[in-house]
Amino acid sequence: MQYRTLGRTGVQVSTLALGAMNFGRAGRTTQDEATAIVDAALEGGVNLIDTADRYGDGESEEMVGKAIAGRRDDIVLATKAGLPIGEERNHRGSSRRWLVTELDNSLRRLGVDHVDLYQIHRWDPTTSDEETLSALTDLQRAGKIRYFGSSTFPAYRIVQAQWAAREHHLSRYVTEQPSYSILQRGIETHVLPVTEQYGLGVLAWSPLASGWLSGAVRAGREITTNRSELIPERFDTSIPANRARLEAVERLAEVAAKADLTMIQLALGFVTAHPAVTSALVGPRTLDHLHSQLAAADTVLSADVLDAIDEIVAPGVDLAPQEKYDTPPALLDPSLRRR
Repeated sequence: MQYRTLGRTGVQVSTLALGAMNFGRAGRTTQDEATAIVDAALEGGVNLIDTADRYGDGESEEMVGKAIAGRRDDIVLATKAGLPIGEERNHRGSSRRWLVTELDNSLRRLGVDHVDLYQIHRWDPTTSDEETLSALTDLQRAGKIRYFGSSTFPAYRIVQAQWAAREHHLSRYVTEQPSYSILQRGIETHVLPVTEQYGLGVLAWSPLASGWLSGAVRAGREITTNRSELIPERFDTSIPANRARLEAVERLAEVAAKADLTMIQLALGFVTAHPAVTSALVGPRTLDHLHSQLAAADTVLSADVLDAIDEIVAPGVDLAPQEKYDTPPALLDPSLRRR
């Protein structure tokens, strides 16, 4: 396992980090299975575990808490808040009211007195940067969080938050957690240059592109992954964007085979090769999944392989732009772009 500094914090984290989204109902993972995955990840050198209140409406946090009991100090523990929890209209977003309440809920579920990294799961257009940063700064000073970061923020919102912190003399986001893979390279255009400019650590989620780059999705095979059951429209090859992805996967498989790599090694090696990326978040449902991902821990792609990838999916290109989560609201809601 390799280790890198998380932004400018001085904290050393593994280049492969464990994402716990699949713990519980989402991945049908039991507590015993989750604990075994955490055990194997730590044994393999992983020292960063990332979860969120949204995952199973708290179930993932509870399972992570039980799995790390007795070894909290050896782990860089991260969680997130901001996405809706239940139907109550104020149980979401990044207001002081909700963040103060929900952090206590997360700490209780995790069974800890602090988290190392607390992240705003999505940009909340209804709440000012000053409101959110002020609340996070107070929680940091209270010792409940060590650092805080953003997740899937548009580049311009990352910049705005940095300036808001400076203007109001508040602590700032030290990390960003964007979606990034060979098939979704759009953040290379705007987000990654911004994170490099401001010295933010980057924790890349979905480096296997929801399973498209796991080796399980190939032409002529029935797609039977867990994610394809949950969101079948993203794997329907009658849709042009999905056909384009499948064509790219077939060409990438040839590159991997020529380099004597698995698809997973190619995919994770690509993400961690970018100088702006600190860690790639893997989200295994089973021990077998984890072991296949840990096999990429020391993968370093050659320049020839990286060039071959660029020829298949050009830098800065998203093959499935409709699946982006950082699109400005006015592009999604016509009323916001009409006078």
